[in-house]
Amino acid sequence: MNQHSTPLKQRIKNYVTAQYVTYYVLGVLEVILGFRFLFRLLGANPANPFISFLYSLSSIFLAPFEGIFSAFVSPGLEAESVFELHTLVAMLVYAVLFWGIAALINLKIAREKLSEQD
Repeated sequence: MNQHSTPLKQRIKNYVTAQYVTYYVLGVLEVILGFRFLFRLLGANPANPFISFLYSLSSIFLAPFEGIFSAFVSPGLEAESVFELHTLVAMLVYAVLFWGIAALINLKIAREKLSEQD
C-alpha cells in the first residue's frame, strides 16, 4: 500500500497544481479584459503605449466575440466612451470555460482519492 500511495499522492498534488494554474490563468485573463472594458468605457487615449499594449493583448482573446453586439459609442468633448458588450460576454464565457476545466480536474482528483481507498 505504501509503494502505491506515494505516486498517487504525487498525482493528486499535480492535479491540484493544475487546478491552481487554471484559476490563475483565468484571473489574469479576467483582469486584462476587465481593464480593457474599463479603459474603453472611460475613453482612454489609444495612443498611450500602455493602453495600446493592453488593447493589442486583449484583442487576441476577444477575436471570437467580435461582432456579436455593436459597440455603444458616446462621443464626448475630450474622449470617446465605448461600451463593449462583447467584452463582458467574453469575460463570462471564459469564466464558465475555465470553471468547467477546473471542475473536470476536481473530478479527476476525486476519482484518484476513491482509487486510493480501494
